[in-house]
Amino acid sequence: MNQTGSLMIIGGNEDRTDNKDVLQKFVELAGGLDSPIIVTTAASTVPEDVWEMYRIAFDALGATDVTHVRIDSRADADDDMLALKLAQARGIFMTGGDQKRLMAFIGGTKMDRAMRMAYLENGACIAGTSAGASGMCTHMLAEGKADLAPEKGAVRLGAGLGYVTRVIIDQHFSQRHRLNRLLSVIAQSPFLLGAGIDEDTALIVKDNAIEVAGTGGVTVVDCRNAVTTIADIARGEVPQMQDVRLHLLPSGSRFTSPAAGGALADFIQYLTDRT
Repeated sequence: MNQTGSLMIIGGNEDRTDNKDVLQKFVELAGGLDSPIIVTTAASTVPEDVWEMYRIAFDALGATDVTHVRIDSRADADDDMLALKLAQARGIFMTGGDQKRLMAFIGGTKMDRAMRMAYLENGACIAGTSAGASGMCTHMLAEGKADLAPEKGAVRLGAGLGYVTRVIIDQHFSQRHRLNRLLSVIAQSPFLLGAGIDEDTALIVKDNAIEVAGTGGVTVVDCRNAVTTIADIARGEVPQMQDVRLHLLPSGSRFTSPAAGGALADFIQYLTDRT
């Protein structure tokens, strides 16, 4: 019987040396210490260094079946044996780096399809941290600046892996003061919601519920009913914005749909929509 798994969207810089709470939660969602877990460093230009950090961290947690998948080209991601291994995994962890690199290497490949099969049919937990988190969206925040004001055109979107629809994910959110760049993109695409995830923090999506774990929080930006001048100003100018809604979900927050109500119910629906 097919069993849909869970998503773990991490804001980057999760603790890998002390309590390791976020990584511990990932292991639990993947089925426990003996479950097959794959760490892919496709987004990174220093894959062996990144893998070594995670190898040590997962080993310290007691995970016994953790494999590194290094992807340096689309040909690597189109390997049949790799696809089979990914489809059978219970946990797949995408590290940080550059989300554009991640998509260039795995988007639309056998690896991409196998990961989705693991999620939709094998109950796997798909996790992404930093660039890996951004890449989980249908509309991916490909690049953008975060200056003192939300400028028109400050952010460029790209196609992501599509695990999350109608939500833009930004990471390192509070630590890198990225509210302005998230406002920039949501003001220009108000049918989307924005989710800014702090470092060492995970937004967990399972069934019809969301949960925030770690040491920070998740900021949800909603411009669907906002009044802005974004359509009438030139690129690089700052729009007037009224009636923007913000929701702050600290660690420990948990909501189910439709019980959450209002914008949060929509947020959960967008995160859990698997069509």
